[in-house]
Amino acid sequence: MRNREKISGNIDWVTVLVYSLLIFIGWLSIFTASAGEDVTTLFDISTRYGKQLMWIGLSVLLASIIMIIDAKFFSTFSYVFYLGMLLILVGVLFFGSTVAGSKSWFKIGGFAIQPAEFAKFATALAMAKYLSTLNVDMRKLKTKIISTTILLAPALLILLQNDTGSALVYFSFVIVLFREGFSGLIFVVGITMAILFILTLLFSEIYVISGLVAITIAVIAMSKKIRSSWKPILSILIISSAFVFSVNYAFENVLEPHQKKRINVLLGIEQDLRGAGYNVNQSKIAIGSGGLTGKGFRNGVLTRYNFVPEQSTDFIFCTVGEEWGFLGVTTLIILFLILLIRIVILAERQRSKFSRIYGYGVASILFFHTTINIGMTIGLAPVVGIPLPFLSYGGSSLWAFTVLLFIFLKQDANRLNEL
Repeated sequence: MRNREKISGNIDWVTVLVYSLLIFIGWLSIFTASAGEDVTTLFDISTRYGKQLMWIGLSVLLASIIMIIDAKFFSTFSYVFYLGMLLILVGVLFFGSTVAGSKSWFKIGGFAIQPAEFAKFATALAMAKYLSTLNVDMRKLKTKIISTTILLAPALLILLQNDTGSALVYFSFVIVLFREGFSGLIFVVGITMAILFILTLLFSEIYVISGLVAITIAVIAMSKKIRSSWKPILSILIISSAFVFSVNYAFENVLEPHQKKRINVLLGIEQDLRGAGYNVNQSKIAIGSGGLTGKGFRNGVLTRYNFVPEQSTDFIFCTVGEEWGFLGVTTLIILFLILLIRIVILAERQRSKFSRIYGYGVASILFFHTTINIGMTIGLAPVVGIPLPFLSYGGSSLWAFTVLLFIFLKQDANRLNEL
């Protein structure tokens, strides 16, 4: 009993408060976007705001259960959670339902569950469990291969479900690997590939490769020391050129038509304000119309009257922008920053390596979701269909983010009991 009281007293209430505020803001935005003129009750589960209120209540229950469970339970059964989720993801491929082009849902009565959302916390647990093992050396190739496999296995299964957005989230774990000792070269390679990918879509392959050759010659000519190690530089040029030649093939044969359309619109290759670019264009108009202080609660014309598609799910940010303006979205972004910074601070104070790594996993997932979701609503990122944590409508995402966060808060509350 004393131990439980001690742990409850160690709960980081700052994080809980920010979590509560984000959920409240999300529900208000969903209420605005989905409520009609006459609202008789807030608990009507035939409406989106009614369902979300029910899911919020269940999320509080989930959080309470997690805080009661022994903290060691999650580390002990990390691999069980992970393998279980992999099996469920395989099951979705055979028995799942297709929603919005993605076969990634289990439908139960009038409700739908998306396992891909829950696979994120299971992957974070498995990664933390493996990297915290005593004999794991981040410098060994074996460790790098196993770590990469842990990330890629659920990502590939989700990709097979035609849910590219959720699959991309798993690349956020690169931040965890970097914190635990992976070379920063992985970031350089990733950024370089992204730049080459964009340049190849914008310009001819010949122009891009000519630029690479010119840069290579300039680098070699800079100094004798660099000139003496021309072989690795030449190898990089060859690999980069091969990647450039593969871009168009991958773009045409791997991506779905609507995904190609969205990327072309984002890069300005196409203008399609009535098609692929419609959502983003309407979202930007809604956010811009909010001005400095916004139009006020339930006074947003574009979001309230469904001028912005998916306004209570992927584009919930524009609802905040229209109703509460620049000050409102700034406040929201500050809340997310406080949450992310707080999680990193808590992660760094952990006595357990498992808890620290898992904490960085939580921060990485939330950072990726928040950045990409806000980016796509203002036209800075392609529309990949991922929710804004704690705000977007949906039970699966809300429960998954709640479980993800509160498992870490449980680990943090138990840190003083760690040896």
